[in-house]
Amino acid sequence: MDAKTGSISGGCPFHGDGGTRGLLGRTNRDWWPDQLELGILKEDGRRADPHDPDFDYAEAFNTVDYNALKADIKALMTDSQDWWPADYGHYGPFFIRMAWHAAGTYRTGDGRGGASSGQQRFAPLNSWPDNGNLDKARRLLWPIKQKYGKNVSWADLFVLTGNVAIESMGGPVFGFGGGRADVYEPEMVYWGTEEEWVDEGVETRILPDEGKALENPLAAIQMGLIYVNPEGPGGNPHDAEGMARDMRETFARMAMNDEETVALTAGGHAFGKCHGAKPSETFGKAPEGSNLHSMGFGWLTDPEEIGKGHITTSGIEGAWTPNPTQWGGDYFRLLFKYDYELTESPAGAKQWTPVNPDPEDMAPDARDPSKKVPTIMTTADMALKRDPEYRKISERFLNDQAALDDAFARAWFKLTHRDMGPKVRYMGPEVPEEDLIWQDPTPAGTQPSDSDVSSFKSKVLDSGLTVAELVKAAWASASTYRNSDHRGGANGARVRLAPQKDWAVNDPEELSKVLSKLDEIRGNLSMADAIVLAGAAAIEKAAKDGGHSVSIDVTTGRGDAGEEHTDAESFEPLEPFADGFRNYLKTKSQVKTEEMLIDRAHLLGLSIPEMTALVGGMRALGAVSKHARHGNAIGVLTDRPGVLSNDFFTNLLTMDTRWDVVDESGDEEFVGKDRKTGEEKWHATRTDLVFGSNSQLRAVAEVFAENGGEAKFVETFVSAWTKVMDADRFDIRCARYHK
Repeated sequence: MDAKTGSISGGCPFHGDGGTRGLLGRTNRDWWPDQLELGILKEDGRRADPHDPDFDYAEAFNTVDYNALKADIKALMTDSQDWWPADYGHYGPFFIRMAWHAAGTYRTGDGRGGASSGQQRFAPLNSWPDNGNLDKARRLLWPIKQKYGKNVSWADLFVLTGNVAIESMGGPVFGFGGGRADVYEPEMVYWGTEEEWVDEGVETRILPDEGKALENPLAAIQMGLIYVNPEGPGGNPHDAEGMARDMRETFARMAMNDEETVALTAGGHAFGKCHGAKPSETFGKAPEGSNLHSMGFGWLTDPEEIGKGHITTSGIEGAWTPNPTQWGGDYFRLLFKYDYELTESPAGAKQWTPVNPDPEDMAPDARDPSKKVPTIMTTADMALKRDPEYRKISERFLNDQAALDDAFARAWFKLTHRDMGPKVRYMGPEVPEEDLIWQDPTPAGTQPSDSDVSSFKSKVLDSGLTVAELVKAAWASASTYRNSDHRGGANGARVRLAPQKDWAVNDPEELSKVLSKLDEIRGNLSMADAIVLAGAAAIEKAAKDGGHSVSIDVTTGRGDAGEEHTDAESFEPLEPFADGFRNYLKTKSQVKTEEMLIDRAHLLGLSIPEMTALVGGMRALGAVSKHARHGNAIGVLTDRPGVLSNDFFTNLLTMDTRWDVVDESGDEEFVGKDRKTGEEKWHATRTDLVFGSNSQLRAVAEVFAENGGEAKFVETFVSAWTKVMDADRFDIRCARYHK
């Protein structure tokens, strides 16, 4: 149990509970075996994205008449359609749920999920039980998307529509940043290994009595949920302690603290209602498994019943407040005014109803305002009253509406923007001026002169620091970048701050020595620039020693972040459990080590040749972790470490060497012996040998190892290295949009 958060430790970030799992767990093909297979059309590098490769979405978004777009969305709020009528004549609550569930898949463990690419349109998210009937919300938005075309992405439209919905009902909004570019196929994300959706079984991912914790990087408490089971852990409404535990754990893994959790729950539930008018067996399959003529719709019921409000989504039935389309303090007022009794919805879901409510505290019927029905609370809502810490926050909001207004607006903004990365990526006229700590703000840097850079590089090479030490420090700084949520990277030089400076993968003692020397000789350069340029100087020397003249054209002008700019706790999930590029593995996992290399390469935005060249190059340079469980220099398959050569590939692929498992390593470490003499020549890991054993990776390794291939290897390595070093330079790439 974590003493600070009260959460149960998840242990190994890739730890499973039942045998070795694949990197992706259950895939769309597992859930829908008859799904139309389009992969053949993406062979040979063909793109699924219909836009031109040079299409600039941020530039397109900045041409939109933003006020007209918001006016169109606002008009839609009360334009009720016969095929899916609006509850209370207002689609606002429906669209808030759509935006919330688009953003709420974000998790801090790997930065994946979230609203930034419009993934809600694709399986499995489009068919999760928790996303029931949101297919209709997206179809309601289609005329607006069609009107604005490529200038407004679905991803931006989801979030902006949620904002407009809140505003249209009098709620507080902190701001909006556009710039989320759509993807056109499902992203490869690990959602879990369970074989049942939440509405088909009650198994929860936290079972403390059985020692079962929530597996990282997952955040949702059950397969098919966005957050928690609203009826209680595993559907048990009486487990008050477990309900609060689940909420605290899952919201924390989505970057929310207790106050933000309470504000979001109360603020979101100030609007709209739950739907559980009929048993779930009365409606059809989810969109991905529905019949062809349903045209992408799922969960269909009798069309005549829809107009009467006979809809089931969560199974819970009822509104939280007597004013479901108006922002205010009714949610907390009712929560604390009444005792609640456990009841069942018409669909059989467990929910809580106030005892003897006053008539004025009852809600209007969603389709007939002349009728009054009791309000409800879910077991998750009741946790805000039952849990001591949540209750303190709730009582404060009960008595201070302005505090709730501000907390909800800020938490909603964080929820819908957490995966966008640095603020410079935000587009549009409603981007807040205030810098927020979760945006990882970095002070602007100063562009050094060419002479400053040249002088510094010369000093670096005369500093006594080795090529391996300089390369490792630069990699430690830049390779934290994740293209999932655009966090991490070299800008800010946070590698010299907690917690990054103390990560075992970074060889803290060596790193401290390197950073101290660079600080001593950097002159007018920022530390962020000095670290990257030192790595560049080392590689240029290593290439020259190998007979190749290269120039590492990394950008400069980075700024240095301080502790006041850094939420150290939020950077903890960026610590690599495994970094195959440095041949580091903290401890053996149920996920294959080579799969974790692929995962890390994906987060860095690398192609197969780029990943292959970086691994081979860093081995040749001797840039492996001293704190790997395998020991220093493992995987360095060269007699001349520190020289940028293709020796790793030539020595890996030669038939002169026979590889055997080192018995005590549990198939993680291998020894290479001379086939004729039996003499030990090399030691390597799974991450090394996969480039000889996997047919696709071997095909690329052979290109780098063949005669004449060394030049191609060096070229690819330099390009990939520069890509990683500059991955987070949005301050440069986005500058022209803010002029």
